[in-house]
Amino acid sequence: MALRLARAVTGGLALLVLGLMLLVAAGRITVPPEANPFAPLDIRDEPGFLTAFKVSRARADPGLCRAALDRADLPFEPVADQVTGDGCGFSNAGRIARLSRAALSSPVVLSCRAALALALYERHGLARAAREHLGSDVARIEHMGTYSCRNINHAPGGRRSRHATADAIDIGGFVLADGRRLTLVGDWSSEDATRAAFLRDARDAACRWFDVTLSPFFNDLHRDHFHLDMGGGRACR
Repeated sequence: MALRLARAVTGGLALLVLGLMLLVAAGRITVPPEANPFAPLDIRDEPGFLTAFKVSRARADPGLCRAALDRADLPFEPVADQVTGDGCGFSNAGRIARLSRAALSSPVVLSCRAALALALYERHGLARAAREHLGSDVARIEHMGTYSCRNINHAPGGRRSRHATADAIDIGGFVLADGRRLTLVGDWSSEDATRAAFLRDARDAACRWFDVTLSPFFNDLHRDHFHLDMGGGRACR
């Protein structure tokens, strides 16, 4: 009897939640954007309990992804879909040169979902870590490239890297608004505790927004850069 009652209550609550969601989706009930799972993702908003859901929707929908970048005034110049080799090429990609506060050291081609992750990382992780540990904003992100038709670790065989689909970026350093420059190879194990702490927090923040984040902690091949990618498994190392 108790079990049947519990199931009935659970089922009733589920129907109630579903009904409310349908009314919200149809615009029959107005709720604040931060409490509305169907409200468009705005990169400028502070992350909340629905942000992950909104990001997931935008990653899966090219239109929503590009709209999120446009909404944050981040120029994303579409690039024609390409197939450049076996397992190489990209779709729904674009050229991006700057983020909300930081410029990239040179324009790059990234899939929209990777550009979206980079924009969220820069605004809600990297900037915060720089101000906390170094008292300055990040003015430039120094990268080592994005798209490249190659295998993981440039191996002659094996699986294709996420770079082969424009879903990855390698970051080697940062230049602050006050002119200071930090690099992974020079500052990851710096005697200056604030520099090392910033880079570790920068790594941790990337893990929130990217599927895979690899740092000097991972192996010697990554001693001089963060590898950040989308579309694969989950790893934070």
